[in-house]
Amino acid sequence: MVKRVVILGSTGSIGVNALGVTEQLGKECRVVGLSAHSNTERLLEQIKKYQPEAVSVWEESAAKDIRAKGIRVRGKALVVLSGIDGLIELAEWPSADIILSAVVGGIGLKPLLRAIRAKKTIALANKEALIMAGELVMSEAKRCKATILPVDSEHSAVFQCLNNAPTKEVKRLVLTASGGPFYRHPGSLSDVTVAQALAHPTWKMGKKITIDSATLMNKGIETIEAAILFGLPISQVDILIHPQSIVHSLVDFVDGATIAQLSWPDMCLPIQYALTYPRRLPGRLPTLDLAKAKTLDFYEPDFSRFPCLSISREAARQGGFYPTVLNAANETAVFAFLESKIRFTDIAKIVETTLGRHKDAGRMTLDSILDKDQWARRIAKEQIK
Repeated sequence: MVKRVVILGSTGSIGVNALGVTEQLGKECRVVGLSAHSNTERLLEQIKKYQPEAVSVWEESAAKDIRAKGIRVRGKALVVLSGIDGLIELAEWPSADIILSAVVGGIGLKPLLRAIRAKKTIALANKEALIMAGELVMSEAKRCKATILPVDSEHSAVFQCLNNAPTKEVKRLVLTASGGPFYRHPGSLSDVTVAQALAHPTWKMGKKITIDSATLMNKGIETIEAAILFGLPISQVDILIHPQSIVHSLVDFVDGATIAQLSWPDMCLPIQYALTYPRRLPGRLPTLDLAKAKTLDFYEPDFSRFPCLSISREAARQGGFYPTVLNAANETAVFAFLESKIRFTDIAKIVETTLGRHKDAGRMTLDSILDKDQWARRIAKEQIK
């Protein structure tokens, strides 16, 4: 049976890899929808190659430019959408079986919820949406009987290791982290440049997630995501620094067994697993040769040098809107750093100060989550100014 896929965020790193995976899978997959934020040049190339039924871009002016080209796909006019409404329409696209959400940031929350309510299978790479509204997302998925499959390499690894084991059999989840470009960096991190922070030693990713990997906020956020996805308290989710990025996660079981998922560091594997689940099909990633890998090193994380780890864990322990505030403040600070408005070490300070000013109250609804998200961004921006 052909799986029909919509890719939200098709011009980013995950989206481009996902399209490569659909090529590898051949007749097993068909792309029916694509979205881009502003890279219309790459989107037009993707339209020509993958022949989707519909696409969406953020600006309506860009959508008009694409419509003016009169593109036809399989004898029908290409549907061209725009803005948040365009993302939502693609998330509910009638012919789609799987929605791969690879957009960056909180903008992915509304489309995610609408895909859930449309009972789509969701391959989730947009971790920020889950951090913002984990309780709401998971309760809606349960209510609507929608399937969420993790695309992050660590969470895909946990999913594979668990193999549907009940929570009571799990003692601990262990997510691995490469350590980013600065884990062994000598001296202070206050003067590191944007270029240095973007030079990840292992993974090729988008700018935002690469900065998160440099501060290790990415790993802090991923621990929250793991707790949400697999129904465990944050106290049962740990981190190990593993520079080789061969072991992607481990699961300790109550009987003393530990099961790990290993592979060469390449996002194509978790993407393909989500698209083909529950089957495994031949892919382009070579089988791991442990003799070539030679050494697998593991270290305890340095919480004092990388305060985003402890800040994120505390937000998880507090629960409620605290992860929402964490995500919004971090996004705002990261983009300010990318624009050279603040120092690298200011990212953690801004997030911590914003969390310190937050007072949790009220019921978690979509409107209250979005209100808290906007409040946190405003407080973070005040500090940046």
